[in-house]
Amino acid sequence: MNKTITIATRESALALWQSRYVASIIEAKTPYKTKLLPMTTEGDQRLEVTLNKIGGKGLFLKELEQSMIAGDADIAVHSMKDVPANLPEDFQICAVFPRADESDAVVSNHFNDLYELPAGSVVGTSSLRRQAQVLSLRPDLKIQPLRGNVNTRLQKLDDGQYAAIILASAGLIRLGFEDRIKTRLTTPDWLPAVSQGAVGIECLKTNQGLANVLAELTDERTWQCIRAERALNSKLNGSCSVAIGAHATYHLDDTIALKAGVFSPDGQQAITSRQQGYDPIELGEYVANELLAQGAKEILALGAAEA
Repeated sequence: MNKTITIATRESALALWQSRYVASIIEAKTPYKTKLLPMTTEGDQRLEVTLNKIGGKGLFLKELEQSMIAGDADIAVHSMKDVPANLPEDFQICAVFPRADESDAVVSNHFNDLYELPAGSVVGTSSLRRQAQVLSLRPDLKIQPLRGNVNTRLQKLDDGQYAAIILASAGLIRLGFEDRIKTRLTTPDWLPAVSQGAVGIECLKTNQGLANVLAELTDERTWQCIRAERALNSKLNGSCSVAIGAHATYHLDDTIALKAGVFSPDGQQAITSRQQGYDPIELGEYVANELLAQGAKEILALGAAEA
């Protein structure tokens, strides 16, 4: 076997880091060589509006998926938090790598955490989940949209457009910006996005031979946790138009613990559930049903209406 795998990837610095990381593992642990096919997606181009108004995070995948259908690429590498709860039927996730830091980070040039911010301070994020949780802690703050790659977002902060911004810790660490993190927002008081911190490979179901080889690279404990979170998200019809947070952890007795929450955009309504089990799909759906029983559908409708 002497085939070169072409990896479709977004052109941002973080996406390229992730793709090179995956490429290095493929070349070290399989007979394949790799090459990257950087692409600009619609989600990268349309920075003037928030994702929830133009179709969601799936806009980061569409062009990459089309390149696989056209035969220009064999696989695509994604941050798993950007992968919609339900993939197009022709595609599958064929490998997931060890999860990195799943927390969110407060980044500010003048304040150490959310509680130091003066009333009325502007916080930058385009995530309804982050917005809701910030406002639940500090309803006196103002949320303003923040789009663009990591470097662009940091530059907007440095230009004085925001008192603080909220970013994923993993992205900052991967790009060498860990020193910009003032405070990590962590469970149980704060819930990350579904699958945050994990990197995965998407491929066509018709490319099953390659998928089987790449599946051997999967970090099984991470994958079981991601499956639980994604099952929950699918049951709740989750997207970036609603505020859902979830975090699963794998325990020594081979059980998975899953905590999840649903939040109203203004942060005034929040419901959570935590359960533990062996089967990730059953666990995710069970927690989703518990949230629905507590009124999640009505709260999620508020987010959809705001979008």
